[in-house]
Formats: sequence, structure tokens, C-alpha cells
Amino acid sequence: MSQTPPDSSRPSSPSRRALLGGAAATFALAATASGAGTATARSRHDRPGRPGRPSWPTDFPLPNGFRPEGIAIGGGPYAYMGSLADGSVRRADLRTGEGRTILAGATGAAATGLKLDRDGLLYISGGVSASIRVLDTRTNRLTATYQPTTAGFVNDVVLYGDRAWFTNSHAPVLYSVPRGGKRRGKDDLRSVPLGGEWEQAPTGISANGIETTPDGRALIVVNSPLGKLFRVDPKTGHATNIVLKGATDVINGDGLVRVGDLLYVVQNRLNLVTVFELDARARTATLRRSITDPRFDVPTTAARFGNRLYLVNARFSTPPTPETTYNAIAVPLR
Repeated sequence: MSQTPPDSSRPSSPSRRALLGGAAATFALAATASGAGTATARSRHDRPGRPGRPSWPTDFPLPNGFRPEGIAIGGGPYAYMGSLADGSVRRADLRTGEGRTILAGATGAAATGLKLDRDGLLYISGGVSASIRVLDTRTNRLTATYQPTTAGFVNDVVLYGDRAWFTNSHAPVLYSVPRGGKRRGKDDLRSVPLGGEWEQAPTGISANGIETTPDGRALIVVNSPLGKLFRVDPKTGHATNIVLKGATDVINGDGLVRVGDLLYVVQNRLNLVTVFELDARARTATLRRSITDPRFDVPTTAARFGNRLYLVNARFSTPPTPETTYNAIAVPLR
């Protein structure tokens, strides 16, 4: 999951919008010499931005029992994190690590994928609640709520063109709603069935993370249990398998972040982020390196700010309780 798009009419471009974020952070990386490089991010503070500015934290504690799933970052130094437990949303200052709840939780609600637009509107995937919500982060009020008729798990979201696009992990369909936050009519919520080479698992999660192609003409969707990436035509839903080079699969692929022609794939239960170079049309993806960190504890989604990648630890291998601790962390982008 990545950040704010450059304008309201063109597909999101992480490489441009992250540059709007201002301060950049650098980390030390250790790489292996065999095959694609494997970088291990060190758990330490660095000094982003102008010389003399205080170090920014690389670890963000979240409330006990929060169960983070989604994260989004815009042009300012703030991260928005969603709760799988109750659909609440927290905002954290990347400069200090301090955070607060800006959208209260509710029984049966969830906040999985998040994307922040340049106008301050935050698009929220509702997970098992199968809802789509739009939050105005300037007022902390919901401006629109949608309820797709197809039952399922609304998982992730990307901003593309004049609409926000969502995956449904339990059904072969994408949803889209207009950007701008205000409901316009009965056709605001659209459904596009996935076809072509798309493969739907008989049970459980299939479609997960979603991004845009480098040429801005299509979408990229990861199928978690199959470990495959697909290029999807948003007009027709026709899906084409993206050929992986240097890697067999992307099993447990979750959040996607594209920075120019590089695609960062969060492989949650593997505690791994793999980095692929895409051709312009995203027909092929060549493995360039991977990122690991001893602090990874089933990271699900990521967002870029400067030279950092921020991830939330969902801790799926740890039984969730009201006392279970959670956090978000930052690692070097390169």
C-alpha cells in the first residue's frame, strides 16, 4: 500500500508522490552475495531531512489489541493505520512516533487496506465487514460508506484515475468508487469481474494487494495462496499472469508498493519483502533483491515515505487478545 497520487485525474505514482513527503531517511543495509541481494534492515534511528534535524523513530507502538492491517502515508509526515479488530484508524506522526485514534472502532467493523488522497480523503477497505468507507482526515468524519452486494472480504485499495479500486479476497471481482468522497448516485459503486487468466481459490483468500502498472494503464493484483501477480485491465477485468523472473512465486503476497518500475511485495508469513523490477506494461517482474528485518512479525502492508518503507506487524501467528502488543516499523527502501 502506497501513498498519495500526484493529481485527481491520473493514476497514482509512488515515485512522484513520495518525493512530496519532504524528509528522507537512510539506513545501513547488509546484502548477501549470492543471487538477488538480501538486505537486512538494522533496528536503529537515522537522520532524515536537513542536517541537524532530530532522528525519526523506526518503531511505532500501537494500542494493545489493535491488530493492525493497513497503512497509508501522504505528502505530510503522518501515517494512518487501520485495525482489523474494530475498524478504527490511528494517525501517527512519523517525526515523533506519537499517535492518536481519529476514527473510533465499532463491533463488526474492520479497516484493512488504506489509501490517502491529496485532498485528505482516506479510502478504507472493510475486510470481513465487506464495506468501503471514505474518511475526511481534515475533519475526521466519514463522507461516504458503500456496501457491495457481493459477500466477501474487501481487502486492499489503490487510487487509479478518478476512482479508488478495491480487491475482494473471497470473490473474483474488483470494486471501484469515485474519488472525492461524496456520493453522486446509484452507480457510484461499480463491480468488475476478474477473468482471463485469473485463478480463484475455492476457499479462503485469493486477491489481496493491488497497485498500478508503471505505464499507468492497468492494475496489478497479487493472488496470495497461488503466489502469482496479475496484470488486470480495469475496464474489462481481464487478467494476465505476470511472468516472474528470478523467483518461483510470491506466496503469501499481501501489500504492494510500486516506486517507479520497482514493485515491493510484502510476503506476510514469510516475514519478507521482495523487490521486483517491472517492465513498463508489467508483463514481467524480475527479482532484484529482498528485505528482511528481525523486527518483522508477519507484516501485511507497507507505505513509502522518503527513503523508508513503513510496515505494520499483524502478528497473525500470535493469538490475538486485548492485551496482545502491536507495532509498526520502518526499514530502508533500498
